[in-house]
Amino acid sequence: MLNYLRGMTRDFRLLATGQALSWLGNGFQTVALAVAVVTHGGGADDLGLVMAASVLTMLAGTLFGGVWADRLQPRHVMVVSDLVRLLATAGIAVMFAGGGYRLPLLCALTVVSSGAGSFFAPAMSALKPLLVPSDQLQQANATLTMLQTACGIAGPALGGLTVAAFGAPAGFAADAVSFGLSGVFAAMLSVRAERGPRAPMVRELATGWQAIRSRDWLIGGLFGATVYHIANGMILVLVQVTAVERLGGAHAIGWISAAEGLGGLLGSALALRFHPRHPLRAGWLTLLLMPFWALSYVWPGALTAVLAGAVIGYGGLMFFAVAWETAIQDRIPQAMLGRVASWDYLTSFLAMPLGNALAGPLSARFGVDGVLTACAFVLFASAASQLLIPGARNLTRTTTTRDAVLTPA
Repeated sequence: MLNYLRGMTRDFRLLATGQALSWLGNGFQTVALAVAVVTHGGGADDLGLVMAASVLTMLAGTLFGGVWADRLQPRHVMVVSDLVRLLATAGIAVMFAGGGYRLPLLCALTVVSSGAGSFFAPAMSALKPLLVPSDQLQQANATLTMLQTACGIAGPALGGLTVAAFGAPAGFAADAVSFGLSGVFAAMLSVRAERGPRAPMVRELATGWQAIRSRDWLIGGLFGATVYHIANGMILVLVQVTAVERLGGAHAIGWISAAEGLGGLLGSALALRFHPRHPLRAGWLTLLLMPFWALSYVWPGALTAVLAGAVIGYGGLMFFAVAWETAIQDRIPQAMLGRVASWDYLTSFLAMPLGNALAGPLSARFGVDGVLTACAFVLFASAASQLLIPGARNLTRTTTTRDAVLTPA
């Protein structure tokens, strides 16, 4: 991966460095939030309320974030977003460091941070294709995916050590610093996107949706992903229950998490080297590996089988993620890339919590194994059905040059 980074542009290396630091910081906050709430007298209800506030804010802000990413320079949106998140997260650190725990204030600061994040993600999606030549897009996406996966493993581990040694406020402070560093690296980017005249917000949102509707592979993929994420949302809850009750508890969860991370790294590494002529065809085929991960909890149900399923399944998932993102960057005009990305994010934000909420009632009615089996079938069907769409089967890479202007940093 380091060799690929050295071969990329200066702007891409700046983005990758800033994002790696930010993704590490997210791991610190994940640990700090749970520890801080529980040790200050809160419980599952408080933690659930904070997490719900975060998700609902992302839902509310993502589409608007996509419009502004297409209206303004993406790097400017990213810098402002990082600054807001730095201030909000620092506020949480100060609150807990002062010994005061106020749930309404915690929710308010979380809403501010998540709202800023809902603008950052579409802006970054709009920016990435401008940083590298079109023939390096897949390698760039694979490199970032590999970095994010690695940071998703290392961040919580380092965060746990930091919080254990210095307390939860130190975890929030580390996350705040990571946002600051991410903003500094974003401000150093020299690339500029060409931007045209603005239209009313509703019209610009509609234009983004029309860009999706006019492409069979994209509209089909979004609806397929929505169904996929509902099923996967149930699976992600039930496999935790299964790991605790049948596979050894916390010890098993740790090993499974490590196997998932390893699979993600392997899938990203494959995407670095393997550049199929038909990226979506290859991507949807590799996504068909995920159902076997879910089924491994039912049969044979042994920890070793689950670990193998996690490596294979998450390898396929990460390869698909790179192929999907590269296809969107290839085929969507840069002027509306932020809006299309925001619709893509919205399907995940809507579907996953719905699946999480359905897991308990459905497993109580039909049993954990029955729901896991049914969800695995849904995963398979939602991915396999995309291969029936001509655009998904036949889409090829393009060498179209993106509209960008390089200026001094």
